[in-house]
Amino acid sequence: MGYGFALFAATAPEIIRACARESEALGYTSFWVNHPGKTDGLAALALAAGETRRIDLGVGVIPLHTRGPESIAEGVRTQKLPLERLLLGVGSPNPNSLQRVRDGVAALKRDLKTRVVVAALGPKMCHLAGEVADGVLFNWLTPEYAKRSVELVKAGAAAAKRQPPKMCAYVRLAIGSAGGAKVKEEADRYDGIPAYHANFVRMGVKPETTAVIGASADEVRTKIRQWQGILDEVIFRAIVANDTVDENLALVRAAKPA
Repeated sequence: MGYGFALFAATAPEIIRACARESEALGYTSFWVNHPGKTDGLAALALAAGETRRIDLGVGVIPLHTRGPESIAEGVRTQKLPLERLLLGVGSPNPNSLQRVRDGVAALKRDLKTRVVVAALGPKMCHLAGEVADGVLFNWLTPEYAKRSVELVKAGAAAAKRQPPKMCAYVRLAIGSAGGAKVKEEADRYDGIPAYHANFVRMGVKPETTAVIGASADEVRTKIRQWQGILDEVIFRAIVANDTVDENLALVRAAKPA
């Protein structure tokens, strides 16, 4: 199983640069940022690209209902992102999410020679990701429910007579009670989004229980083991109490690949 590390795209540039360097040095397979609101995840990812040479670079994910494929492709070219290392994540809320994603993936693959990753939450999107994507990005899942989502993706791939895409998941990561409280704040925000609320109801869990939260680095490493053998890659999304270089680097080091 590969390990990825992820930051909020609006994180200070010095933190993105430092964490990208450290992630590559410690053997992570990918480094990610998101694309929240008006913050350009592609520009944030370019900061990481400038500090690394080998690690894959992911943006997870750009919403297709606010930024179309042509704009995304132009953004990739403007930021000079390395296509051979890029994991270009896209997604869409309802209505018309399935058709928008199907069309968007096709357009991006025509325009860019890079891997396109689809954010999949519900069963239908998981099936579609299996049909069309190079990778699938799950979010806010328990390991047990991730297994079910993987099977849905594989069924979509089988229906399309192709190999299953790379299976990845964002897993929130925090150390200490203050970090755990920040995870709870973010979990509550997501629980207010209808699609995510429905997801938590399906799983029958509180949102924050999908995160890896430990009192120490050793406890974090123990909890990470529950994900072994389920996915191709787990991407640890840093949640910190105080957004400093040192606090973020502590998470990079705590979750480092064995």
